[in-house]
Amino acid sequence: MQQINFLSLIEKEEKMGYSDGAVFGGFAEFVKQFARQRKNEHLWQLAVNYEMAAPLERSQILVLMRQVAANMDWSSIEKEAVEKPLPITASQKLTTPVRYLKNIGPKRAALLQKLNIHTVGDLLFFLPRDYEDRSRVEYISSLAINQVANIQGEVIKIAEMQPHYRMHILKAWIRDESGIIVAIWFNQKFLAQKLSPGKRIFLHGKLEKKYAQLQFSVQDYELLDDGMAMAKGILPIYRLTDKLNQKAMRKIIADAWTLYHQDICDVVPAFLQEKYGFPSRERAFYHLHFPQNLPEIELARMSLVYEEFLLLQLALGRLGNKKHLPGIAHDKNGQILNRFVKSLPYALTEAQMRCVNEIYHDMESPIAMARLLQGDVGSGKTVVAAAALYKTFCSGYQGALMVPTELLANQHYEDLGKLLGSLGAKVVLYTGSGTVKEKKELLQLIADGTADIIIGTHALIQNNVQFAKLGIAITDEQHRFGVMQRVGLQQKGQEPDILVMTATPIPRTLSMTLYGDLQLSIIDELPPGRKPVKTYAVNFDYESRVWRFVEKEVQKGRQAYIVCPLLEESEKLDLQSASELAEKLTQNDLKNLKIALMHGKLKSGEKQEIAELFRAGKIDVLVATTVVEVGINVPNASVMVVKNAERFGLAQLHQLRGRIGRGKEESFCILLHEAKTDVARARMRIMTQSNDGFRIAEEDLKLRGPGEFFGTKQHGIPEMKVADLFRDGKWLEIAREDARMLLQKDRNEELMQYVDEKFPLWH
Repeated sequence: MQQINFLSLIEKEEKMGYSDGAVFGGFAEFVKQFARQRKNEHLWQLAVNYEMAAPLERSQILVLMRQVAANMDWSSIEKEAVEKPLPITASQKLTTPVRYLKNIGPKRAALLQKLNIHTVGDLLFFLPRDYEDRSRVEYISSLAINQVANIQGEVIKIAEMQPHYRMHILKAWIRDESGIIVAIWFNQKFLAQKLSPGKRIFLHGKLEKKYAQLQFSVQDYELLDDGMAMAKGILPIYRLTDKLNQKAMRKIIADAWTLYHQDICDVVPAFLQEKYGFPSRERAFYHLHFPQNLPEIELARMSLVYEEFLLLQLALGRLGNKKHLPGIAHDKNGQILNRFVKSLPYALTEAQMRCVNEIYHDMESPIAMARLLQGDVGSGKTVVAAAALYKTFCSGYQGALMVPTELLANQHYEDLGKLLGSLGAKVVLYTGSGTVKEKKELLQLIADGTADIIIGTHALIQNNVQFAKLGIAITDEQHRFGVMQRVGLQQKGQEPDILVMTATPIPRTLSMTLYGDLQLSIIDELPPGRKPVKTYAVNFDYESRVWRFVEKEVQKGRQAYIVCPLLEESEKLDLQSASELAEKLTQNDLKNLKIALMHGKLKSGEKQEIAELFRAGKIDVLVATTVVEVGINVPNASVMVVKNAERFGLAQLHQLRGRIGRGKEESFCILLHEAKTDVARARMRIMTQSNDGFRIAEEDLKLRGPGEFFGTKQHGIPEMKVADLFRDGKWLEIAREDARMLLQKDRNEELMQYVDEKFPLWH
């Protein structure tokens, strides 16, 4: 091709309104083929961009194509033989938008986007949620009630009914050699024209008994040609959206597979695939989309489970390499711990002392500490953190404690300010609040080293915060922070020690996923004198009795929390807002008590003022949203009422319950609920049966899954598309060991590059 011809094609494309029609088969496709032959990646990428771009954007891309053409060596093109096509990575091909696939126009592309399918790669990796085994066809006479089965037979009669304008019922009497059954479809009126008597049909569905009559509720069907038996096999069942059925989805995926399956590249090293007998990645996806038998499906699934876990553990391992980097060797003087313990008004529990010793051992090591401190609500993690902060102060370094809310930051500042201040440390509070002048003064104290212990919110990781000599970085309530926020605080110093704390008891499998780069310390006992909170789950028929109980407890000198999940009325959830409830209780059920309202939209100073009044006993009942989940410590509060408790997860309910039971008096948690589903009722039952945070967390993970446990997406943790943390826990352990081995061996640069691409913020 000559330069003048190439430029004339560009002009033709412009005249055709950037329609991608200047060449038969597509202008962009022609340019891509030409770029492959010339090994010109820049031109190839421009062609890809042109294909995907809107008409208004395409004019600018053509300008760039002209510039590329001007710099090409056209004199040698005619002399060269056709070169081998430019190798293009699978990821480039698999990023092709689905709207360019055959038989997928804008409407179908929009439907697929609802399923989070945007590219060919998304489509091929959109795995079935279940499978339908058609390898076995049952006789009609052998079906049992509530059995899901396949049947095959002849249509002998049909009937239609329209109970009301939004419902259409189609019935078909199906006969096989053993008997007759009535098959039923809802709102599929078009089928009536296809199901004429004499037609043979395959049905997948469930036998049910409705109004004393048996009927076969159809989930899927296939009309059979005359004399043709149903094809045996296992069919994939995909998650769908409106106006997209299983047959259409199977066809779309089959078409995409035909064109792009060869572009699915292996990720797991070959020697590990061979070690576990796994198929290649391409074959695994094939077995999952086009299965021949159930063992084949399971092996393919396990290979992808292992892949997900391996990549995650490699990413965490790379993040955790700091554990092996030279860090700060803190002072080993044993008097540091003695002085700290003597300053406390109470004795540490054995579990607290064990954790302090583990932390001190790490801090004294020349290798940077990376440790997770995990303990149930009220187990005393804060004083363990204080011990670590005191050690870094005694060693001549600064300590930082980052917490998720200003309310909690103020609480820690008040408590730790007194404790560590009495030991000679200057403790300051830095949050998003305060005047410009106040912030500037605080920043100066932190930067010049005058401030020894800095307590704050995520404001601590802002660029303008500079530490003079950061020795330890602690994050509290880590489940509310992301991986990168934790790393952001760490990067404020030269390899400071890292301590992560959480009051959310995290199941081991999830802990390995979220914190696989950290060593673990567990406070597994409560301070002496803490009584288990008595928990009751009641429906709203008991609401007036609940308020009378609250009033009775307040008359004894106690205080109470009442928690609502929303601030404003929501038509979708139909829940009473906290503000409306506070007003109602003030005027009616609890009119003789002092009631205050706290919610997330209040300014920081207002929340702090209310918290201080409640702590001082000047407020009897605090009506609040979940802002009280962390940050308020009032030992005199003995009652926690949670309205619409079915809307909360178990872990959050356990956190809320942990606000009470901190004093010597017996405490009560009352869950007012409208639980209508089995899962919601199970949550209520578990809460009334157990105060064990670890058991509750395990149950929560089972009921809700890791994605919802506390929103893993916001923490930089990718959603597990294949793996199940409970069912596949053993593979997480295996993948973790293999990841360690890979990180210690000669690096597989291609694999590590893939890990960095998949976890772009983690390195």
